Amino acid sequence: MGDTRKVVLVLVSAATAVVMGTAPGAGASVQKRGAGTDAVEADLAHHGHVTLSSGRLTVRLGSENHGPAGLADATVRLEFSAPMVAGQPLPPTCLWSGDRTILCRTGPLRPIGQGHEVTLELRTIGTPYEIVVRIDTAWNGGATDLNPENHRHRVLAPDTGDPYVF
Repeated sequence: MGDTRKVVLVLVSAATAVVMGTAPGAGASVQKRGAGTDAVEADLAHHGHVTLSSGRLTVRLGSENHGPAGLADATVRLEFSAPMVAGQPLPPTCLWSGDRTILCRTGPLRPIGQGHEVTLELRTIGTPYEIVVRIDTAWNGGATDLNPENHRHRVLAPDTGDPYVF
């Protein structure tokens, strides 16, 4: 089931990107980058917080586009330093990509706009005293992002129950 959901997520995201790039009035700005190269410029940013308490991990994630072009969709990768309990349900926009990785769609991101917020409620295998969560854009439809640092995060969350912001 996990592999099928992965394939569907990639295919839907790719098809949406093609439609976004060719649809009249899509609103994407195109900037020339070198001889004969067109590249849509967007600036994805991911923000939220991570909380760990007695083997319960909560991740709240929101994605934004600070760039001049809209995006039909993007995919965020969340990687965990500890394995999660297998078979846990995820929001409909997310899927498992291994026991330590989840991929989530952002939904459409208009220029200077926000996508929907995703909340993950997960159980770790065992009760780690801390966990590291890496957040990064896995796919952005081929857009150029001149500020990648606001969508790449590494969050250390000790088992305190406190939210650690990124």
